[in-house]
Amino acid sequence: MTYQKKSYVEHTAVRVKDIQWHIRFFREVLGMTIRSVDGAEEAPNQVWTVGGMQLISDPSFEGPEGRMAHLGIMTEDIEAALEEAYSWGVTQMPQGRNWFELPDGLCIELMQARGEAVTEALAINPRD
Repeated sequence: MTYQKKSYVEHTAVRVKDIQWHIRFFREVLGMTIRSVDGAEEAPNQVWTVGGMQLISDPSFEGPEGRMAHLGIMTEDIEAALEEAYSWGVTQMPQGRNWFELPDGLCIELMQARGEAVTEALAINPRD
């Protein structure tokens, strides 16, 4: 199979000072329930919602508004995508080869999709 360059943003990771508040907000306002928890449920290190949010508990974070940590991008062919990305001069991050930083500081986590998941996700047009 030739690399078709098909990918999508699977999750957006953000740092939050009060993770419980954010869990309640995304659940009660937007209906985004928790699909995975890292750490104890009553005091998680991070959570992932159904709908693409990753909330990272960081009570001491001091920075500008918009506390994005990284974009998690699902791709059809991770090896081809990584080869292409590194040819652009991105910088590998300590988490591994599938984590890299763009020159402006944007951090990307690339993940291998199963089967036709990327094609199926891209076929959905929620605005129709």
